[in-house]
Amino acid sequence: MYLFGNKFVADKDLLEDAIQELFLELWQSKSQTPVYSVKAYLLKSLKYKLLKLIKANEQQKTIRDPNDSYFEWSHENFLIEQQENQEKRELILMAVAQLTNRQKEIIYLKYYQNLNYEEISDIMNINYQVARNLLYQSIKALKKILSNALTMFL
Repeated sequence: MYLFGNKFVADKDLLEDAIQELFLELWQSKSQTPVYSVKAYLLKSLKYKLLKLIKANEQQKTIRDPNDSYFEWSHENFLIEQQENQEKRELILMAVAQLTNRQKEIIYLKYYQNLNYEEISDIMNINYQVARNLLYQSIKALKKILSNALTMFL
């Protein structure tokens, strides 16, 4: 949760407070609502908790619009870790930087967090088919960017 929240908020103290408040609220409310995926439920709850805290503190510097939120790739993401060559790493970072924030977010959720489409659609507040289409378009865009970059180097 901390790593996911860190993608949205630069303030570590605010993030830690949000996580602590979230668990406190969950403990106190003990909702009877059925939860199909605890991981997706916690990540979505944390995302909206951070939105509320930022709005309450009037700190509009970290998240813009909840439907197109600022999403920054960490240096530990799976694409970079799997690359053995520094040139390949730089090429992939260049390609990812050209994606939209939503495309970055869905790739992170699907491959780094290993969430399924139902969980992703719940977190991103989109329907199942939109999540599938968005991931497909994101991967397609990455392939096109990488293909164009490789032809320039050859």
